[in-house]
Amino acid sequence: VPPQPHPRHSMHLADSVPSVLFNNASPKKLLGHRIPLRVHVTFPHLHCSALDYSHDGNALSSGKFEHYHKAPFTFTKRKPTVSEYKESTKNGVENNRAIEKKRSEGCTLLGTLQVPRVGGTISVSVSPDAWRRATSLLSFGVDPSKDPDPFHGKMPNVTHLIHDITFGAPFPPGDNPLQKTHHVMDNESGVALANVAVKLVPTTYKRTFYAAKETYQASVSRHIVQPETLAAQRSALLPGLLITYDFTPLAVRHVESRENWFVFLSSLVGIVGGVFVTVGLVTGCLVNSVQSVAKKMD
Repeated sequence: VPPQPHPRHSMHLADSVPSVLFNNASPKKLLGHRIPLRVHVTFPHLHCSALDYSHDGNALSSGKFEHYHKAPFTFTKRKPTVSEYKESTKNGVENNRAIEKKRSEGCTLLGTLQVPRVGGTISVSVSPDAWRRATSLLSFGVDPSKDPDPFHGKMPNVTHLIHDITFGAPFPPGDNPLQKTHHVMDNESGVALANVAVKLVPTTYKRTFYAAKETYQASVSRHIVQPETLAAQRSALLPGLLITYDFTPLAVRHVESRENWFVFLSSLVGIVGGVFVTVGLVTGCLVNSVQSVAKKMD
């Protein structure tokens, strides 16, 4: 029996070296690897003091959001305008004076972020402090804060309207499925989570006489997660809006082209020539027929 070779194992240790892919890149070059994410959402029954938002877990309430997203690429919370409030509540009956009082209880989130071209999440929800306060009031009758209660002893109603959420440049021939989308929390408490999944398809759009444009087509699926489901799953997510987005590995190239002018002119000349030939043949047949009939009559 020939001798069996002895297995040998080796292990090499080396210092970890940080990636130099973006270390020396300028801010303008870094923006080339990011796309603008524009958000315009209105919560008509949720005060701005009780509204929180986050991107990839970096929340405003924790101070991490402003650390990663600095001006001018950031969000702004403000009182909704009269038209925004009417759209979000689908109420066009009340006059502007009555709406003026009610819209101060709502909040509109508006802004733009530069996000990397990888999957991520963005959420707009009740703030952790406001949620703890609401649950403490309803469960134990104890208000841990001395500030006025924005929910008036009730659970926060997170019904909202997505005016527009756009990733990068929109695809011109297509529609934006994240535009004018209304999520109504129709249960007794008004508490739920609108879970929206977005699949983005990179699309190069090219028109005649125009430069190619990098756009994104979006495929959207959504469902409402009820509070019983959140409680049963012991989810850390708070009621509101959660958007999960991802990019497909395949890209689409859409080209709109026109025929050359010479092809058009040659086709036009051929058509005109064919018309003249046809008219000449018909005229010749008619003239010959008339002459033949005239000779017979003579």
